[in-house]
Amino acid sequence: MTVIPPRQETSSDFLPSGWDTQGSRGIALVVAGPSGAGKSSVIDKVLESDCSLAFSVSATTRTRRPDEVHGRDYYFVSAEEFRRMAGAGELLEWTVYHGRSYGTLRSEIEERLAGGQDVLLNVEVEGALAIQKANLSYPVVLVFLVPPSRAELVRRLQRRGTETEEALEQRMAIAEREIAHISDFDYLIVNDRLELAAQRIHSLLTAERCRLVRCSD
Repeated sequence: MTVIPPRQETSSDFLPSGWDTQGSRGIALVVAGPSGAGKSSVIDKVLESDCSLAFSVSATTRTRRPDEVHGRDYYFVSAEEFRRMAGAGELLEWTVYHGRSYGTLRSEIEERLAGGQDVLLNVEVEGALAIQKANLSYPVVLVFLVPPSRAELVRRLQRRGTETEEALEQRMAIAEREIAHISDFDYLIVNDRLELAAQRIHSLLTAERCRLVRCSD
């Protein structure tokens, strides 16, 4: 069972003038990686064991499924409204997948961070890099999740049973392009076991909360 340490209270008695710990504000923890890395499973495990974390709800133009709830699973919007939000700078990042648009709402993230709550985001690699450059007034930590090996990545995609040989080759080509961006991230987490991968993410979040940073003017 994962034991999550409580957020520490840092006494001003020990902080040098002009310094604070990063955990005094909300942190945007962005998890990305190639398809087959197990991002959704690891993120679900992290959220399950730490109720203080908020999960970023994305906007999408795809049709809502019967079991989905607007505002809980996604913000379901029209293609016209999505284009308006993108043009107005209301999205930190956005992408098109199978003809449907998906994006991260700036307001969704900033409101939670402003309240001192850490936010966990599950986005594509390009989206993570876009968030890093989005000039958020809060700490952004990028985590790249990978399986133990490339061979394991192929096995995980094959186990889905939904990929043709051509589609599998395309996914692996995309994965290689994404893997080339690992050095742009802050942390590399290997998802060899679900529980361990979740614990590693908790550990790095605890470390980031304790990081000393200069106070902004």
